[in-house]
Amino acid sequence: MSKAKSKGAGARTRARELMVQALYQKQLAGHSTSELLEQFHLQAAYERVDQPYFDEQFPAISNAQEELEKKIDELIDRPLEQLDPVELAILLIGVHELEFRADIPYRVVINECVNLAKRFGSIEGHKYINACLDVAAKSFREIEIQSEQ
Repeated sequence: MSKAKSKGAGARTRARELMVQALYQKQLAGHSTSELLEQFHLQAAYERVDQPYFDEQFPAISNAQEELEKKIDELIDRPLEQLDPVELAILLIGVHELEFRADIPYRVVINECVNLAKRFGSIEGHKYINACLDVAAKSFREIEIQSEQ
């Protein structure tokens, strides 16, 4: 695959979509990070994603899931166990990006995650994702948010 094909917002969005699927599968089937990486590398969809981004971010999120879940637990208004697995997967991605990927504007992180929730989540799930990540952004990106005002 050429580098030109793996770059761009569309490829990054597709990488996040693949991460939602991999994190969802991890929750339901209990596969390890390495098993999922191997499995998703073999999928045709992998050819159309920002591969370096997926290969860096999925293991980082998957391996830090417990720590990320503790942070998510502080943001939400219900027990973590009550979150839909898709919503949890999206929040894992969003909280990780807000905390560790300052190169991605917080509005982009929230927008991408809301769109993932519209695509994969429950009917009103995107509103919940938006509210949770808005709180997370105020915590992790306070300076960035203040600089806009």
